[in-house]
Amino acid sequence: MKTVKYILAALMAFVASTAVAQVEFEGNSKPVYVEGQSSNTGSMAVYVLYSAQGVTMKYTANNDPYNVSWQEIVINDLGERVYNDIEVAHNGNVTSLTPVKAGQGYIIKEGDSQTTYLWVIDYSTCRLKLNNAYVDPESDCGTAVLHVDGTGPEIKYDGNKTLDREIKITYYTRVWDDDELMWKEKSVVETERFLKSSIAVPAPYCDTRFTISGDKFLEFWHETESKTTETYQTKAINVEIKAVQEERDNDNEQRTEGGTLGGSAPVNITFTAYCTDAVTFREWQVSDNQDFNYLLMTFSQDEVQYTFEEAGTTYWRFYGANSDGSCEYFGDPIPVNIGESVLICPNFFSPGTTEEVNDVWKVSYKSIVEFHCWIYNRWGNLIKEFTDPSDGWDGTYRGKLVGTGVYFYVIRAKGSDGKEYKLSGDINILHYQRRDIGGGSYEEPE
Repeated sequence: MKTVKYILAALMAFVASTAVAQVEFEGNSKPVYVEGQSSNTGSMAVYVLYSAQGVTMKYTANNDPYNVSWQEIVINDLGERVYNDIEVAHNGNVTSLTPVKAGQGYIIKEGDSQTTYLWVIDYSTCRLKLNNAYVDPESDCGTAVLHVDGTGPEIKYDGNKTLDREIKITYYTRVWDDDELMWKEKSVVETERFLKSSIAVPAPYCDTRFTISGDKFLEFWHETESKTTETYQTKAINVEIKAVQEERDNDNEQRTEGGTLGGSAPVNITFTAYCTDAVTFREWQVSDNQDFNYLLMTFSQDEVQYTFEEAGTTYWRFYGANSDGSCEYFGDPIPVNIGESVLICPNFFSPGTTEEVNDVWKVSYKSIVEFHCWIYNRWGNLIKEFTDPSDGWDGTYRGKLVGTGVYFYVIRAKGSDGKEYKLSGDINILHYQRRDIGGGSYEEPE
């Protein structure tokens, strides 16, 4: 068979030191996988051979080959390093060892200036083999347990150090996309350092197959092992909750600041639960306490649009479960606080003057759920009527500003707390005219 040489520097670009580049293997049928990097400080590179049978390890000296010495590192039963001098062959500036012994380390010294530390692994003695794989039907809501028939033990070197075989478990699940407001399918890759008979991975949120493949050494040699399970029917569940309050921009309404839900009634809030595939039972629950030991209302749907008109605090949460109830989801309580009512009426304004400065007569209010206002002139004629407390009177009647003087309002209203309002009073209208004096100006009532 034709002898094939694989120079370390050409095979593994990340091993760039001069010392490592001087080590090569001859007689192996496939490239050598190298992990780590040797240095004078004692760090060790690991060489993984496809098979160590009939392989020669060579070291090319920078200077005098007879100034090169070799030692082997053997781990004894106590886990201690034992160093043994070994004889090697010389050919020009090359020293070599035939056959190389795997499962042990080597120290190659060239005078006092350069030391190479390495460990040799024979992959053929620990090759990954996958025979069968299936998902445990008793997997719980948080994990899926895969049972694997095969071999792929830990690869140890230099005592208790281990190489990561990077055995991959690939499957699909769903992840939340907050921009698109949906659970999107995503491929997931979990890794194991070596093959275990049982492997636990996060439970998927969709039906999927699990593929076990590897390891990184076989991938390097293009001989990957792979086994795929039958389709696993998901039972794990997850829910993303959103509660969105309808905004109102009423400049005369007293609102609760701070981003909390509720405030001045009536309040429209949309509660939405975005569920993963296995959720078959869904319910929005409403209670007057955080323990939910008593339910005021329930809604068997993902989305609820609700108008709050009563003062006080209620708590909302979403409950979801899979078909047999083995996996459940209880959302965090969402408090909604509706404030008590307030209704205050001003007694004067100045329409038709400075825009947006006291030019509209409006009540100041909070949590008013019913409202009716009538405005009369001094002769008892109705000149304005409205039923929305956010509305007001701009001081006009039939499209024209009314004159200065006293007008009268009558209000009947009801608050979120059940309070009845029967209010009446005067509205004084003042008209101002602007006068210029010496480059400045002031306003005086007409």
